[in-house]
Amino acid sequence: MKPRRWMACAWLLAGALFGMPAMADTFPAKPVSLVVPYPAGGATDVIARLLAEKLSNAWGQPVVVNNRPGAGTLLGAELVARSPGDGYTLYLTTAAHTISASLYKKLNYDPVKDFAPITLTSTIPLVLVVTPSLPVKTLPELIAYARANPGLSFASTGNGTPQHLTGELFKGRNKLQMVHIPYRGDAPMLTDLLGGQVKMAFVTLSAALPHIKSGKLKAIALANPERIGAIADVPTFAQAGMPDFSAATWFGLFAPASLSPALRDKIYQDVARIVATPEVTQKLVEMGGEVNNTPPAQFQAFVQGEAKHWAEAVRLSGAQID
Repeated sequence: MKPRRWMACAWLLAGALFGMPAMADTFPAKPVSLVVPYPAGGATDVIARLLAEKLSNAWGQPVVVNNRPGAGTLLGAELVARSPGDGYTLYLTTAAHTISASLYKKLNYDPVKDFAPITLTSTIPLVLVVTPSLPVKTLPELIAYARANPGLSFASTGNGTPQHLTGELFKGRNKLQMVHIPYRGDAPMLTDLLGGQVKMAFVTLSAALPHIKSGKLKAIALANPERIGAIADVPTFAQAGMPDFSAATWFGLFAPASLSPALRDKIYQDVARIVATPEVTQKLVEMGGEVNNTPPAQFQAFVQGEAKHWAEAVRLSGAQID
């Protein structure tokens, strides 16, 4: 390489490297888009809007929630994967993100390699609920009813979501003939569940809790190792007679993979401060969640472990989507 060209390249590289902290210091200089792969009204959307409000105040720039539901979170994820890693496109998603790699035969992005994990904010367990019209009160009664009534429907928030895959595992473990009805998020699924069009579902505790308390849905069992105070009278799956059956969704913040380490750390620190405030922590706990506030490196290891875990779950359940 000619000396002048070598020097030019060296100066460009140096500028890029030393410019990263400066970019982080001045971020954000314009509005930030927070992509949510679900419709408005669900747990992910509620958390996203809570963070967006607080980040807008902290950053002095609007943080706009961009709902992009559809295809089991694939539409929103692909949008983010193809966006520049400048911090102005962020992505709040769930465990569905790590399920998609093994569930779908073909993806236009890599759920691990094409994203920069920023932080795991919280984890919320799933609860199995049924419509009040279903003549069951306990888990053994539900399993017996499903065996006696092949074709019983179970709803989910979409193909490839933890709710869907957990339903498939429940169906497979108990050798049931059930029909999966996918929806585009919590809100439309709950509408039909409350209306009796579908009979049962695994729902995030946050989304199901108001309807359980009002008596509009019956809680059968909690897919968590321990009972939770908000529904202390509802047994865990192990207590109800089905051991080793836990399932939760989590809420994590990502960016495109090309996000610089300096900017990733800044965004994490700003989000972590907000999540750690009593107001936000209380809100997440009231939703039935456990607050994690996991830093980037730890979250990245978590994401890789989740991908392996759900790959095994997909294999055992036999679920796959073209």
